[in-house]
Amino acid sequence: MNLVTTAIVPIVLILGLGTLLRRRYLKEPGFWRGLEWMCYRIFTPALFITSIAGTDLAAVPIGPLLLSLAAPILLVSGLVLSLRRPLRVNGPQLTSLVQGAVRINTYIGLIFAHALHGSEGVATFALASAVVVPLVNIICVSVLAAYGENETKGPKDPIWRELMKNPLIQACALGLIVNLLAVPLPAFVASTLTMFAGPALACGTLTAGAALHLRFHKRDILDIGVATTLKLIILPVAAASLAIPLGATGATLTSIVLICAVPTAPSAYVLASKMGGDTRLMASITGTQTILAMATLPLTLKILDVFVGNA
Repeated sequence: MNLVTTAIVPIVLILGLGTLLRRRYLKEPGFWRGLEWMCYRIFTPALFITSIAGTDLAAVPIGPLLLSLAAPILLVSGLVLSLRRPLRVNGPQLTSLVQGAVRINTYIGLIFAHALHGSEGVATFALASAVVVPLVNIICVSVLAAYGENETKGPKDPIWRELMKNPLIQACALGLIVNLLAVPLPAFVASTLTMFAGPALACGTLTAGAALHLRFHKRDILDIGVATTLKLIILPVAAASLAIPLGATGATLTSIVLICAVPTAPSAYVLASKMGGDTRLMASITGTQTILAMATLPLTLKILDVFVGNA
């Protein structure tokens, strides 16, 4: 019940508000692009820096965290690629299935992490993001470069440069540097980052609600079903199956399962648009997963809690 009141209900309300504002009142696309830019490049990086800088890294088992996230994501990505012929999908459809199966909505995950473990949960989730964000970007950019219908047939910059420019990765690196150096930030810097971090969760969820899109063709039911089953069920189960035997517990275990169980991100649509993916299918996968995740996420976390409690 606490999870429902502190995470699910607020997410549903803010998602709904974002959808309402986008459809009825704030219809200008430029507004939402600007807000998404602020969330992606200012608010969320500030949250990551402040959270990681203040957490006890010695309490986070980096090995289990890395292995429990990387192995299932690589496995699911390979599985989607192997299903291209059985599913009879073209190249752009395949790229949307891959993004739908592995990409993550950071904002929804952060709200759940905060509701369950407070600042420790946010910090651990941020560290998990430092593993997942580069990995899924390498996978998704590579698949789009190979299978997307794009005149340039790939990104303008090499993948490593794309990753180096990612503000979430930069924020994780800065937070780790501050933490490891054990040098406190100047008061004005810490206060500024804290103020910027404040809007991250609410504004990120608003932009996710504004991006919700549900428009199906008959063929989409199979594609959406495959991507959603892999993302919301298979991936978190595989991560938990590795993390628990490796000794992950508490906020670390929750973050490992949570980051694998969140829906795919609206930014997947942007990448699909830039690199020749199937944008219509990508938008439908994102919208469907975001809605279904409000039921599957708490169920997944409850089953994990029961399983760990009985172990």
